Amino acid sequence: MSETGVEATVYDFHTHSFHSDGVLLPIELIRRAIVAGYDAIGITDHCSPGNLRAVIEALVADCRLAEEHWDIRAIPGVELTHLPPPAIAETAADARRLGAELVIVHGETPTEPVLSGTNLAALRCPEVDILAHPGALDVELAGLAARSGIYLEISAHRGHGLGNGAVVAAGRAAGASFLVNSDAHTPDALLSIRMARRVALGAGLSEEEAEVVLNGNPRRLLDKIDGRRIGRTPSAQ
Repeated sequence: MSETGVEATVYDFHTHSFHSDGVLLPIELIRRAIVAGYDAIGITDHCSPGNLRAVIEALVADCRLAEEHWDIRAIPGVELTHLPPPAIAETAADARRLGAELVIVHGETPTEPVLSGTNLAALRCPEVDILAHPGALDVELAGLAARSGIYLEISAHRGHGLGNGAVVAAGRAAGASFLVNSDAHTPDALLSIRMARRVALGAGLSEEEAEVVLNGNPRRLLDKIDGRRIGRTPSAQ
């Protein structure tokens, strides 16, 4: 139960603090998420090799502090952003080694000049958990996501979300798994369960599919993260 008296069922694995282009300290972002009714928040600041170590160390410290004192899953991660596709695998492996519990790749959104081949490189990388806002994804790439166990993002971001319909169409045809994330950079962009459901349904999911995406898939990803934390290999998704 959240502090507002509302059942806390929001899971959001893609947000940003001021360690990249958000506006809040990680600890304040986590605090705002608690009040908004979040069960889990991933803080995944934009990273490249130049800032990888500093960002991950800062996020790990605040996420650990939050979990020691508050009832929330706070997950330190990265969003690898505008990298040359051949550099994605090595940078993702470095991020994991430095302590990132969640690795996202900034996909080929229709609103930014992301290099062609980024989606493919991300979906071939075993360290990647989520391909964010992939844009006009085709069924072949969605099938690779399904086989790799990488989640495709349905984005609540007003620009990146322009590709949601194409992502759902391709992903559904290929049997891929989805997550709804906020890509929040400011506290007012954090999700409510009502808004998360609206985003899911607006992207073309049925009510039954939305339930899996909003509750089942996040819990499976949390199990995977738990498996890494205790040094065991989690069961297949």
